[in-house]
Amino acid sequence: MAMTVTIIGQGLAGSLLAWELTRAGAAWHLYDPGHGEAASRVGAGIINPLTGRRWVPTWRVAEWRGAATEVYREIETELGTPLYRPMRIWRAWRNPDEQAFLEQRAAVQPEVRRWLGGLSAAGAWIEGAAQVDTAALVAGLRERWVHEGALTERRATESELAAAASRGPVIWCTGAGLSGATTDVIATWQRAGGEILTGRTAAALDESVILNDGHWVLPLSGGRMRVGATYEREVERASPTVAGRDELWRAARRLTGCEFTVTEQAAAVRLTTTDKRPVVGWWPGRAGHGLLGGLASKGALWAPALAQQWVAHVRAGAAFDEEADAARFAVGAPSRDTEGG
Repeated sequence: MAMTVTIIGQGLAGSLLAWELTRAGAAWHLYDPGHGEAASRVGAGIINPLTGRRWVPTWRVAEWRGAATEVYREIETELGTPLYRPMRIWRAWRNPDEQAFLEQRAAVQPEVRRWLGGLSAAGAWIEGAAQVDTAALVAGLRERWVHEGALTERRATESELAAAASRGPVIWCTGAGLSGATTDVIATWQRAGGEILTGRTAAALDESVILNDGHWVLPLSGGRMRVGATYEREVERASPTVAGRDELWRAARRLTGCEFTVTEQAAAVRLTTTDKRPVVGWWPGRAGHGLLGGLASKGALWAPALAQQWVAHVRAGAAFDEEADAARFAVGAPSRDTEGG
């Protein structure tokens, strides 16, 4: 019997895994019931090379950014829908000492310096950023795959999962839903809730520039923009709140200097790990099942490469990235701590 890969969850990770399997000529089937608050449908899809208060290079950004761009451009062409746009980030200083800190860090770390544009008394430019319309990507591929019969719009039953595992890998790409399903072997999942606003502004925003000072403003067409994101640790479910709306509305005013009219407020839960690395590879302790998740806010960058790793593994037994391999969570595996990114 020919091998068939079964994918559980059609967020960004599941969509890109199915896409890469198709390109490789491998058989697959996807189960997803649809979820309007999934992170791929709510998130902004920003690729930011330098993040956090310490200006840490995003893990694997130098190695994987080019491949991600290529994949998104291919899907754009296939769907006939704009999905990917290169951008710059203007990051305003958060405090008087930040400029000196960044200058010192860049002087000794080429991996920081390579992403920096000009600095001024007001802030710094980050080059090499991008934005992916993850919601449009997921929706466009979903419509196609449902029509083709490749995507079943419900959860797989236990009997279906057992049958699928006899035909090939069952790979779980269910985002925040993974944390409840894998607590037996992965005790380090962390769930973070976040809210985003969409609205209109009178500000004359450059559509190629993301504004950032801890919060961010993402310009859209027609005088629209998105502003995000709030951050709340260890939440089971995320829902829009008054406090979140107020926080983001103030951020929009601060970053643009103009009034902001809210037209939509959305919330989602993202999944990450204590070592701030994604999870790819075989599920420790559950034979025949694999994982692709823990993407947090870095999914637009990480998902394409991790999907390609799964395909290379299925086809030729290629190794997964050691720092992302789910095997690090197996019983007895050494723990590792990392710096942000």
